[in-house]
Amino acid sequence: MENESNKSTKAIVSQQITSSNEEAEGLAVGEIFALIMEHRLLVFAVTAVAILLGVAWAVVAKPVYRADALIQVEEKFGGSSVLKELQPLLGDSTTVSAELEILTSRMVLGRVIEKLRLNVEAYPKYFPLIGSAIARRYKGEEPNSPLFGLDGYAWGGEILQVDALDVHKDYLDKPFTLTLYEKDRYVIADLEGVMIVKGEVGKRATAPQLSIFVSRLTGHVGTQFTVVRRSNESAISILRQGFAVKERGKKSGILEVSLVGPNPVNSAVVLDDILKTYVLQNVERRSAEAENTLVFLETQLPALKREMDVAEAAYNAYRQSRGSLDLNLETQSVLQSVVEVDNQIVALKQERDELRQSFTAEHPRIQAVDKRLERLLDRRKQFDTDVNKLPDTQQKVLRLARDVEVSTTLYTNLVNTAQQLKVSKAGTVGDVRIIDAAAVSNKPVGTSGVVRIAIAAFVGVAISLALIWLKRSLRIVIEDPQVIESRLGLPVYATVPHSKDEVKIFTRARKRTGAGELLAVAKPEDDAIESLRGLRTTIHFALMDAEHNSILITGSSPGLGKSFISKNLGTVLAQAGSRIVIIDADLRRGHINKEFGLSREIGVSEYVAGTVRLEEVVKPTSVSNLWVVTTGVIPPNPSELLMHLRFEQLLQQLGKQFDTLIIDAPPILAVSDAAIIGRLAGATILIARAGCHPIGELEQAVKRLNHAGVQVKGFVFNDLNTDRQRYRYGYKGYVYRYSYREKS
Repeated sequence: MENESNKSTKAIVSQQITSSNEEAEGLAVGEIFALIMEHRLLVFAVTAVAILLGVAWAVVAKPVYRADALIQVEEKFGGSSVLKELQPLLGDSTTVSAELEILTSRMVLGRVIEKLRLNVEAYPKYFPLIGSAIARRYKGEEPNSPLFGLDGYAWGGEILQVDALDVHKDYLDKPFTLTLYEKDRYVIADLEGVMIVKGEVGKRATAPQLSIFVSRLTGHVGTQFTVVRRSNESAISILRQGFAVKERGKKSGILEVSLVGPNPVNSAVVLDDILKTYVLQNVERRSAEAENTLVFLETQLPALKREMDVAEAAYNAYRQSRGSLDLNLETQSVLQSVVEVDNQIVALKQERDELRQSFTAEHPRIQAVDKRLERLLDRRKQFDTDVNKLPDTQQKVLRLARDVEVSTTLYTNLVNTAQQLKVSKAGTVGDVRIIDAAAVSNKPVGTSGVVRIAIAAFVGVAISLALIWLKRSLRIVIEDPQVIESRLGLPVYATVPHSKDEVKIFTRARKRTGAGELLAVAKPEDDAIESLRGLRTTIHFALMDAEHNSILITGSSPGLGKSFISKNLGTVLAQAGSRIVIIDADLRRGHINKEFGLSREIGVSEYVAGTVRLEEVVKPTSVSNLWVVTTGVIPPNPSELLMHLRFEQLLQQLGKQFDTLIIDAPPILAVSDAAIIGRLAGATILIARAGCHPIGELEQAVKRLNHAGVQVKGFVFNDLNTDRQRYRYGYKGYVYRYSYREKS
């Protein structure tokens, strides 16, 4: 039975631990949601500001347009079928990856920049942020009137066309300011405002730093423009920013070319010129390859012609000297074989010479040619052995005939190749072609206005959450009364929720004089008052074994609401029929007298000093069964006054006349008054306020009282945010409300 009991106990403990872990996890999620709901105004405000900025972004952002085109890259040789056999002489087939690099190369883009003068930038100077947006939306024929009296900025309709701009190399990529000071007359200054040259539209203006030709200038007098001469590297870099090339489909040979820019017409013109320049350089490259090969062949033809003439002359001279000689069938067969092998050897040697221009001797292709040459030379030696077996006359005739055949064959082949290359050069069309010319989208590309606003809203929410997290991280404070119980081992007698009505009462009290309001009287059904009613029973049991019927209420620091608890708890106890007296023992900042409309004078200070009797310091209030002892005149030495024997006598005499004494004392970490009073009180209760202090502060307060011989009974957790708790998961997050309601 004992073992079963132990097992049952372990199972219960395990189940409790599991449920606690599950509750903690649920509370963590609920805490996050509750934290967001607590700061929902911050989230709303930050998100609203972000959305407004997003709208401004959508309005101010300059639209860009995309021009695109298609190019086909033929992997194989693109000439006529008759010339396909010349492909080995004209190089390898073009690869798409190589063409991608060529399209974005300085060779192509540099030509386009020079032709279209893209290295010259001339644009109006707009008012920051909104000026460009206003100018884009202006549709008038004449320049827009200056807004806000700022005639130095362009507001729409201004035009500056610069046909030529040459600057010293030290002024490349440096902007100049062109200002219209009269109709068709302008002045140019550098960044420091120093005038460089004056000019007139339609005439070249020259200075040591620059030379400029302005063909058109429209704007109000005083309008400023910016002119820049870009270096080739800078202009190419700027053009590449909006230029993109990619292959459409893997190994399709189709290249999609696009250019993004603010001017749709200009984007199409620039892209078209890039395509034309690219195709032209491709044709020029193919033509140059044929030209180089043709030049090489033409240098070889005269030598081969001489060799052929010499061979024929030697062969004819030998035949004339020996008479008419005919080769028998065996010798003719050997001759044909030798000629064929010699032609192959010569062709392989030419091929090897061409490969050596691009590869080293260790390259696999050259080594393969060397092996083929070695095999042919071995065959040639075998034929030489067969020739040596013939009669001397036949050998001589065979050698001479072989020289004639080989020379004639090589010469004839080179002549034919040269003729074919001339035809190829004349009809070169390249291996790329434009399929679709440049076309511009009708609508701007990129992020739309709605998407920009959505992004801004998302960023606003993210920033607000980050601010909440940062605020929460920097504030290591207590938000849950359970932390007090688990860390300090002291009970939390009551959790007093935040009261909006008390905030209103406090605000009204600061604006007027005279008697204030008590929440327990003005709003007796408020949740905070209901919590204090629940504290009545706890106080009864706390004082059951105490020597005195007095309760000391203090806190760790100012501003925790100890006076609020003292006066409303006293009111609740008095309304229940008990005779209650509230003693304001905060002889430094006590203010309970204000809430009851009483004067501060004639209180604790005067009684301890012996100038008044007990009946004079106990003052009745408008609440039945409730009296108040005020601080009296604020003394210069509060601690010494509280340590006086007459203060102890005051508490003893009041304890005999009243059921419960509630003593409102200063915060313990600020001064030692609470430790002095705590030794004379029956029970000490500390006030903790939600979100106001870390757990370490409460630990220090308890230690301070314990070192003074005062035992803290427990805590009252004040000003709990019930709206936040309502969003937590778990039963501890819920706040139950049950109050009377009048029937209609």
